[in-house]
Amino acid sequence: MNKKLDDEYYQLLEQIQAADFVLVELTHYLDTHPTDQQALQQFNQFQLYSKQLKAVFEPKYGPLLGFGNSPGGENKWEWGQGPWPWQV
Repeated sequence: MNKKLDDEYYQLLEQIQAADFVLVELTHYLDTHPTDQQALQQFNQFQLYSKQLKAVFEPKYGPLLGFGNSPGGENKWEWGQGPWPWQV
């Protein structure tokens, strides 16, 4: 059973991908500049923003990550219910 994908699904997914991209880039930067307070502040801001976006996305559209990184679902295991984010 696939969940209905609406405009909000794609908008949230794009925002999550953008925030996570920034986190990857800042992680690489901070690996070589660990005392850059501005970069660390930006990392913490984007980490919170990403977490907030995922908290909105996952209850409505299902988990984004496996292996315990996303909730398992309220009453049932939802991982097998597509489409998965990389399938859209």
